[in-house]
Amino acid sequence: MNTSSIKLYTLNYNELKTYIVTLLFIAGNIILPQLCHLIPQGGIIWLPIYFFTLVGAYKYGWKAGLMIGIFSPIVNSLLFGMPAAAVLPSILFKSTLLAIAAGWAASHFKRVSIPILLLVVLAYQTIGTLGEWLLINIDDSFYQAAQDFRIGLPGMCVQIFGGYLFIKHLIYK
Repeated sequence: MNTSSIKLYTLNYNELKTYIVTLLFIAGNIILPQLCHLIPQGGIIWLPIYFFTLVGAYKYGWKAGLMIGIFSPIVNSLLFGMPAAAVLPSILFKSTLLAIAAGWAASHFKRVSIPILLLVVLAYQTIGTLGEWLLINIDDSFYQAAQDFRIGLPGMCVQIFGGYLFIKHLIYK
């Protein structure tokens, strides 16, 4: 079974190192999408904007995850136009859900495993898809909202398996 105890770190939000760690994860969520966007449809296939939000929230808690998940898409959108302003609310909604789900799972289970990360990803994607469906006001809105399940399965797999490896081996005190 792919289960491993992890050390959960509590960040002190009165310390500079907390914000440095968070900025490193935000930087990862800026660099990774830029690399993925070199591939046609790389953003919607690999879902890179969520990767470091998952890892940061799981390892350092939901508060750190929220900072990463909110600032990453906004900074990416302002600097590079991706995600486009029209989809930014959906991305922010999913990022928020991911930060809460990952932070809760880490604090509840106190370990990391592939099944736990699968549940985290399915939870934020399912609820996020329903929320996105409500936000989109077009004829094919459910089809559009469900694109992560139609096109983004490789990205979800990277979040689950890559996230597992990254969380398991990430060391910070």
